[in-house]
Amino acid sequence: MSEPILRTEKLTKTFGGLIATDNLTLSLPSGRLQAIIGPNGAGKTTLFNLISGLLKADSGRVYFRERDITGLRPHEISRLGIKRTMQIKSVFNQLSVTENLWITRQSAQRFLHPFRSAMNDRETRERVDQILEEIGMTALAKRIAGTLSYGDVAMLEIGMALISDPRLLLLDEPICGMSPAETERAVAKIRELARKVDIIIIEHDMEVVFGLAEDITVLAQGAILATGSPQDISNNEQVREAYLGRPEDEDYLEEAAHA
Repeated sequence: MSEPILRTEKLTKTFGGLIATDNLTLSLPSGRLQAIIGPNGAGKTTLFNLISGLLKADSGRVYFRERDITGLRPHEISRLGIKRTMQIKSVFNQLSVTENLWITRQSAQRFLHPFRSAMNDRETRERVDQILEEIGMTALAKRIAGTLSYGDVAMLEIGMALISDPRLLLLDEPICGMSPAETERAVAKIRELARKVDIIIIEHDMEVVFGLAEDITVLAQGAILATGSPQDISNNEQVREAYLGRPEDEDYLEEAAHA
């Protein structure tokens, strides 16, 4: 087993009387595509928010590549190499695909050159072209982001996260809202990207999860219910009960696992 890319120790976050993460301790190894699943309200997005610094934990620690990042601000965590996408897609709708990538790359630079034209920045131009190819959007480079399909917006957002050379990419429901064709393309791209960067994905589409993930962590009421391979999770009766909650759906996990 490789060293963990990310781990938490007794991570707890409450909102009034609601426990969002409950003494959560997990260790996610590098080099394996990880998925976090669970019913609505299980604490999945809260966990991502705690990791990325958007929320402060009430107690517990977060470690990234064995560095304690607990309490760091979002931009500090981002500069260490953790990038994420959001459930609600966030791009510059009035700008082109290329301009979205360009401005994201430029904003990540610590030291800008105020007297040098951005269009003459060869390094950024080459990196933008590379990302366009990686996310399969070279042909759409000049398209205005606000005119893209939902699937293309999702891929652009992934590109905007990738362009600053992350070590860990957190994808929060990247497939949500996509057509079947867009889903197939996105899954193939995520699988390809996982060979180059560590990825943790939150996703409700179980067919996507079982088709992508090497390891799955199941959350319920802010705590870890189960961890294991897709096959382990599909055969776990506790997961069936907590995640599905309806007897008529008892075969859903197994069907997704074998899709």
